[in-house]
Amino acid sequence: MVGEAVDRLYRTGNASDAELKLLIGLEDPSLLREAAVSRRLEWYGRKVFIRGLIEFTNHCRNNCYYCGIRAGNVSLGRYRLAPETIMELVREGYRLGFRTFVLQGGEDNGYSDEGICSIVSSVKKEYPDCAVTLSIGEKDHGSYRAYFDAGADRYLLRHETASQEHYSSLHPSKMSLENRKACLWDLKRIGYQVGSGFMVGSPGQTPDNLVEDLRFLQELQPDMIGIGPFVPAANTPFATKKAGSVATTLNLISILRLMFPYSLIPSTTSLGTIAPGGLEKGLEAGANVIMPDLTPPDEARLYSLYDNKPVSGGALMIADGSLRERIRAIGYDIVTDRGDVAGPKRP
Repeated sequence: MVGEAVDRLYRTGNASDAELKLLIGLEDPSLLREAAVSRRLEWYGRKVFIRGLIEFTNHCRNNCYYCGIRAGNVSLGRYRLAPETIMELVREGYRLGFRTFVLQGGEDNGYSDEGICSIVSSVKKEYPDCAVTLSIGEKDHGSYRAYFDAGADRYLLRHETASQEHYSSLHPSKMSLENRKACLWDLKRIGYQVGSGFMVGSPGQTPDNLVEDLRFLQELQPDMIGIGPFVPAANTPFATKKAGSVATTLNLISILRLMFPYSLIPSTTSLGTIAPGGLEKGLEAGANVIMPDLTPPDEARLYSLYDNKPVSGGALMIADGSLRERIRAIGYDIVTDRGDVAGPKRP
């Protein structure tokens, strides 16, 4: 039965709900992994794309129950990186071989659209061969349009869960799954390469919820899909909840590779946080992107989305070659490349 489900997913990029639940819960995922790696090699070879992550503000207006930088965490020191500091990090990243920079932050009302646009345009003017990715949450159409016109290429906005009931259990009532999804569709219409994704093992999540996430992604057809295990964060309502399953996360990475063979799928920081060798395990399951953190250590400590998050070191690991050697040891190669989505643009 497992073999039939994997074969169907490999051949068609789809499977029944029952088959997907079976694959999500596999204890022996060897057939699933083999199929996912085959598909990954077909589309991307052995390339691993790197993104320079710059966490430029940890201010956030929201109070998501799982997030360590939530507005209600009054014990957290807050910061905003100055534009000149961001540009210094970009210059150093470019020297090290990064050709995509991810500007990530909370939904910070202290950063104006003009300020974001200025940073984006500065990066693109100085390094026109680079891609700029934004990950700054829910905005209105005018803001998204302005960032795009300033030169932003990609936008990451994880939907977190496609279930209305589950979404409501993870967020305060003023936040809306309907609006989150509307933002994603708006970003696609504007012309961004769009990334979405979800947490694995968040409190209250069921296998049916995970299938619902996969079905929503089939509708959206994102260019990038980021998933990672739920990791508890101090000073949040979920601080004592159990972390998500590494095995389930890896199964889902393989499923996503088969359902969306063209997609850019990162092996996320959260996976590496709770599993020794988690970065490599994600790549071996079908991921093809890693996001070393270029944020200065003092600020990286304060960008505490969850407990035990690694503090920076991304630039150092690239500079001393240690990260390249780790990736090479499992048969893949870090490349100096923008790493755009493969194949024709999806509808």
